[in-house]
Amino acid sequence: MIGLDFDGTLSPIVPDPASARIHPQAPEVLARLGEQVGAVAIVTGRPAATALQLGAGLAEVPGLVILGHYGFERWEHGSISAPPPPPGVPRAEADLPILLGSLGLDGVTVEDKGRAVAVHTRRAADPQGAFEALRGPLAKLADKHGLVVEPGRYVLELRPPGMDKGHALSLFLAERAARSVMFVGDDLGDLAAFAAVEASGLPGVKVCSGSAEVTELAERADLVVDGPEGVVGLLGELADAFN
Repeated sequence: MIGLDFDGTLSPIVPDPASARIHPQAPEVLARLGEQVGAVAIVTGRPAATALQLGAGLAEVPGLVILGHYGFERWEHGSISAPPPPPGVPRAEADLPILLGSLGLDGVTVEDKGRAVAVHTRRAADPQGAFEALRGPLAKLADKHGLVVEPGRYVLELRPPGMDKGHALSLFLAERAARSVMFVGDDLGDLAAFAAVEASGLPGVKVCSGSAEVTELAERADLVVDGPEGVVGLLGELADAFN
């Protein structure tokens, strides 16, 4: 089974998340792998529909499953299934304008992810300073609405507890009775998926889509490649080897 993150793994990181686009060669190589391995899954914090929108060609990948919102929703065979969205997310999002205004942080943007809300600092004058200034206030806001905060690459995401890539990956591995697993990610949120690979007891490979911004993941990885370009190259080599 091959599992992959989307942003920073299949798609380059860009200042505006809505402008992200999948690497142009990724759908083709995933389609090849979809015919060769037991399962291919994208495990992302994005809504599944957004991953499809930004990932032209993914809908044609044979057998592809997209576990959106950290597995909270699922796209498979052309349809999406998910429980109702948690009420704490829109309530927290409604409180964000006042909170951000009180901190006076210019360039901070909010992304409505449906079942989560993300606060991005990449466009701020001091991205890391804004990130650190927001950690405490956002933790309090999340606690108020029964949510947790997940830090990432200049982003802090508020989402319901129990939603993480490790849990989603573990359930999927069990469902498919996987005999081996490779997971590719680039950010702190992918550490849980790496842990799931290790805990599965299966032959597994953890791959980091390299970034100087996140060293923790590279330290846990078995292999580090050079961003989405390196990921697509690795997947192509695998497809050639399987063929």
